[in-house]
Amino acid sequence: MSAHTYRTIDVPVAGGDLRVGIWDPINASDETPTVLAIHGVTSSHLAWPFLVAELPGVRVIAPDLRGRGVSCTVSGPAGMASHAADLVAVLDALEVASLPVVGHSMGGFVAVVLAHLHPERVQRLVLVDGGLPLDVPPGLSPEQLVAFILGPTAERLSRRWKDVEEYTNVFWREHPAFVSDWSEELERYIAYDLLPEGDRYRPATSYQTTVDDTIDLNTGSALPAARAALQHPTLFITVPRGLQNETPGLYPPAHLDRLLTAYPSIRHQHLDDLNHYTVVMSTRGASALGPLVRAELVRAELV
Repeated sequence: MSAHTYRTIDVPVAGGDLRVGIWDPINASDETPTVLAIHGVTSSHLAWPFLVAELPGVRVIAPDLRGRGVSCTVSGPAGMASHAADLVAVLDALEVASLPVVGHSMGGFVAVVLAHLHPERVQRLVLVDGGLPLDVPPGLSPEQLVAFILGPTAERLSRRWKDVEEYTNVFWREHPAFVSDWSEELERYIAYDLLPEGDRYRPATSYQTTVDDTIDLNTGSALPAARAALQHPTLFITVPRGLQNETPGLYPPAHLDRLLTAYPSIRHQHLDDLNHYTVVMSTRGASALGPLVRAELVRAELV
């Protein structure tokens, strides 16, 4: 039996309504600890059920960021500051004053900007394979930047699919990141990602939104200012493999060493034998990640 109930709400933000998933623990009360979970650049709130299962007694609030999932209809600019403003609207709607924030991939970058622009709403940060600068060659065009970071993921957003079965079997079943970690939860995540377009289907995340956000998190001004002023207790979690289960991952060892030297106040934890996806979207990954998040919740309660 699940230790949580699941529901969704829609929260008004600039340009439309943001879909928000909420997992409430059984017998939740006003004292129930709560965490905000922010997904990655082409993802949705359904990336989080694995971690939710590792957080008994904890409420998890997880939006579909604008341009993703059911929030794909929200109009207006993307970018880290826009996402941060949307998250404040979510916290206001749920009457949450402040809480620990977990961000995966691009969600880590959003979390850092949220903590900078609205420091009173964030208690602690857990950045999962994201949030600190990536090792990106200088001088790339916007399209080259997206292709360099996301690889085949960017190409997936431009394709159209006959149905969920084709999308699942042609792209995801052969995806090297999930060879050893296929699950029913992953199949639900994949089905949720498709929207009808004429007689075909397309991924909910638009390619242009991905381009805008990828450019902003690498070359925009919001993140450098946020990282320079970072004051919240922060745990940075990395894994050895990237989006295609390749090595090195998003944070190669030499680059990671430079980052940890540049940000000495940030604590670091490396999780072995996982890739950029499975650290969040698998039972193995969540079983390693869960205790780290629970420890941050305890630290937040002690402050």
